[in-house]
Amino acid sequence: MSFDLICCVVNLGEASKVMKAARKYGVKYGLISRGKGTANLRLLEFLKINEVRKEIVTLVANSELAPEAIKGISADMAFEKPHHGIAFSFTLSGLVSSRTNFNENINVTEVKNSMYYAIYVVVDKGRAEEVIESANRAGARGGTIINARGAGIHETQKLFSVEIEPEKEKVFIIANAELKDDIIAAIKTDMNIGEQGNGIIFVLPVNEAYGLH
Repeated sequence: MSFDLICCVVNLGEASKVMKAARKYGVKYGLISRGKGTANLRLLEFLKINEVRKEIVTLVANSELAPEAIKGISADMAFEKPHHGIAFSFTLSGLVSSRTNFNENINVTEVKNSMYYAIYVVVDKGRAEEVIESANRAGARGGTIINARGAGIHETQKLFSVEIEPEKEKVFIIANAELKDDIIAAIKTDMNIGEQGNGIIFVLPVNEAYGLH
C-alpha cells in the first residue's frame, strides 16, 4: 500500500473546514500548522502589513484515495477562485505509525511529466523573505513561510537526517517545472546554500495541484 501527502494552504481560520472536507472524502489523518504567505511582499510593505497569516493542513491519504480527495477538498474550498487557497500532493517514500508500517523504497523522482515541483528551503530565522525575493526574481510567484522550531526552546527537528536547530524558518514554493531549475539556482547562489550553516534545499515532484492562478 502506498500513501500520498496532501498539503493545503488556506487563510487563517479556514483549516478546520479543510479537515472537515477531508473527512468527508475518507482522509482521517491530518496536521495543522501556522505560517505566513508572501505572494506580494512589495504590496504588503506599501500597505504597512507585515504578514498575511496562513494555515497549512498536511494530510496523509491512501494513494488510491488521494486524487479524489484532493479534487473534492479543492472544490469544497473553492480553490479555483483567487485567494481561496491552494492544494498539492506528492507520493511518500515511507510512512510509519502505530497503525501503519509502510516503508517501501519508492523513488519519488519517478513521477512522470510533473507540471509543478515543491521547493523546500530551510534557513536561519529572519532570512526567509530573502529566499522569497530570490525565487521571485527567477520567476516564482511567492511562497509560504513556516516557523520550523521545535516545541521546546532547546529542541531540534530532523529533516532528511539533517538537524534543524531552533529559530529556523522553512519556506516552500510551488514552481512550474520550466522555472524549477532557475529558481533553485537563484536561491542557492543568493543564499550561499552549500556553505556550512547556510541552509538546505530539497525538491519534490507534485502529483496534482489546485488553486495555482
